[in-house]
Amino acid sequence: MSESRAWPSLVVATTLTLTCAVVAGVSVGAAGAELTRGPSAAEIQQASAEETARRWQTWPAGKIFPVLLPYVAEQGGRENARRVGISSRIDCAAAVDAPLRTALKAARCEAVLRATYLDALQGVVVTIGVAAFPDQASALVARAAFPPGGLPSPGLRALAFPRTVADRFTAVARQASSLAQAGPYLVLTTAGQVDGRPARSVGRQRSTIFSFTSDLEERVLISLATPARPDCAGKDWQC
Repeated sequence: MSESRAWPSLVVATTLTLTCAVVAGVSVGAAGAELTRGPSAAEIQQASAEETARRWQTWPAGKIFPVLLPYVAEQGGRENARRVGISSRIDCAAAVDAPLRTALKAARCEAVLRATYLDALQGVVVTIGVAAFPDQASALVARAAFPPGGLPSPGLRALAFPRTVADRFTAVARQASSLAQAGPYLVLTTAGQVDGRPARSVGRQRSTIFSFTSDLEERVLISLATPARPDCAGKDWQC
């Protein structure tokens, strides 16, 4: 009798052992497949988006703001704007006029990088700002806060450098502005004349004198916001 009672227990135990072995085999197989498969299209896209959003932190300042930025001159020829300097400050509030600070904070602005350039004829000075946000939706929200029509104020603050040709570029000398957005970045410009003349004293201005600033803006934005093909084996990527 004792043997007949023990037999079903042995069958159950054996069945459980086999079942666990099968489950373990499936789990090991699934884990192995997960470890050896390549990244999916969605994972590659996510890795690319994350790498793009980190560029303001990971790229050298000189890569974001090259020494020379090409543009098409008012007369139609190709020229280069030369970099005067790059700001060491990156806080959002310090880079824009007071009326815009709340909007940038609400849009979760992470940083605003600024550099100042001089046109080839050394008559126009331009400050370029790169505003970084967590994602594209936040950048679009921030863009809506800036005035339309190229009005310089409220806008990006002028970045002057003492003892340089750009030392007179102050808030009152701003005469034009522009902005463009792509991905998590908003690129802004503000421009004026090297002699620092106030915008209110200029009178009627040629509309094309500052038009080249959109070329500079576009060059910086394209470089920053164009997705790269992920290198999942590289140290800068997380696929």
